[in-house]
Amino acid sequence: MADMPLVKCPVARTLDVIGQRWTLLILRDLLVHGGCRFQDFQNSLDGIAPTTLSERLKTLERHGIVERRFYTEHPPRAEYVLTPKGRELGPIVRAMRDWGEKHTETP
Repeated sequence: MADMPLVKCPVARTLDVIGQRWTLLILRDLLVHGGCRFQDFQNSLDGIAPTTLSERLKTLERHGIVERRFYTEHPPRAEYVLTPKGRELGPIVRAMRDWGEKHTETP
């Protein structure tokens, strides 16, 4: 991120990493299920384009929030897991869930 100007506000910096559409739902799935494969995310996140999912996972990986672990070599198959840094986002996701349960209606 050397080409991006430094932002003083830590909230803004956090949003730069996890504030894009779908990212928090990816984190939710990882917090709930532990490891997830690409197809698991596609099944869970109705409407996400594969290119968008791939981009979000790469961003999270680049920031050290998720790690890709290969479980077969031929063909290469991977699952995504949270790193310790990623697990630290758990309270944020839980707070959002709690707020949503309290202040929004279930369809």
